[in-house]
Amino acid sequence: MTEHTQNSTSSTPHSSAWHTRRETPADAAAVHAVTAAAFGRAQEADLVDALRADPDAWLTGLSYVAEAPDGTVAAYALITRCHVDCAPAAALAPVAVRPGLQHRGAGSAVVRAVLDAARTRGERLVLVLGHPGYYPRFGFGPAAAYGIRPGFDVPSEHLMALVLGGSLPVAPGTIRYPAAFGV
Repeated sequence: MTEHTQNSTSSTPHSSAWHTRRETPADAAAVHAVTAAAFGRAQEADLVDALRADPDAWLTGLSYVAEAPDGTVAAYALITRCHVDCAPAAALAPVAVRPGLQHRGAGSAVVRAVLDAARTRGERLVLVLGHPGYYPRFGFGPAAAYGIRPGFDVPSEHLMALVLGGSLPVAPGTIRYPAAFGV
């Protein structure tokens, strides 16, 4: 199991270290609770459960949690299989942080950990539909720059791509998410 820790030199809650690790079956209920709380509704938490049940979408080892200092699940990030036309790609979604722990680095720690795991696994392209002010810190840029577009109505700046492993060629096309996403 690959484990990652974000280190810090300060003991304040904002900059404390976040231990990240692969999700285990014992984490499922806590992941559901954190995801529902982070989004203020159960829809995204139910999405995680549906993706776990989809063998064509689920990528073993690409479901990560960040632990709070007390060992509880503080944050969650998931990467599943998607496609750009017929070419396999990976989708980062959802990313969730327990509301009382947001803006303290847990989300960044768990995103970095799951992206490192995807890189190690040999994934070449990760796509995210998210806030364009947040994801560039991890290396994401406009998917449109690669000729990748959504198959549904969304502002283009919200669909971002990260090429893992340098400047590998990326096939242009339309992103196709697993059925559980409902798009």
